[in-house]
Amino acid sequence: MVQPKPTLPFGTTTIIERLIAEIYPVFDEVIVVAAPAADERYVAADLLRDWLGRIHLLRDDSAFAGPVPALIRGLRAARNAIAFVCSCDLPLLRAGVARALCAMVDEYDAVVPDIAGSLQPLCAAYRSEVAHKTEALARGQSRLTAIVEHLTIRRVPEADLRRIDPDLRSFLNANTPADYARALKIAGYEP
Repeated sequence: MVQPKPTLPFGTTTIIERLIAEIYPVFDEVIVVAAPAADERYVAADLLRDWLGRIHLLRDDSAFAGPVPALIRGLRAARNAIAFVCSCDLPLLRAGVARALCAMVDEYDAVVPDIAGSLQPLCAAYRSEVAHKTEALARGQSRLTAIVEHLTIRRVPEADLRRIDPDLRSFLNANTPADYARALKIAGYEP
């Protein structure tokens, strides 16, 4: 992408601001884990200035370490027993999906959607207490999907997900310019 994904315009806001605005009304706590201030390609505090005081902005220990350390940091900071975790590149995430995944946790460590045979660990619900288990697993593995497979997870098949998100918009990652353009079009914002 030409610029950091959280900063991409999405209607009258940015992707990260749209994500926060979507989930803020249904969760009593929102945590954003960003790169260390010295290493960020944009100033997260400036981008999120309208949300500061209502969200918790945390920093990774080191830049570009991937999602695993961010997941661990966020889960450790969470006050609630269950946390919804998502990446910053899900511009069409629906709060109802996040809420539904959290409601499915029961006795599992995590509830992870399975779309077309691929786990979606960055649009999933986790017990905050699994931070220590995730950290132990991360010592031998850095891929989040491999780590998640060692947790006690409930896989939510695509058919079940379509009952709460019929077109699976919540899982559309804006990883490429084409993905971003598609998300804009779906949302009614022509690229």
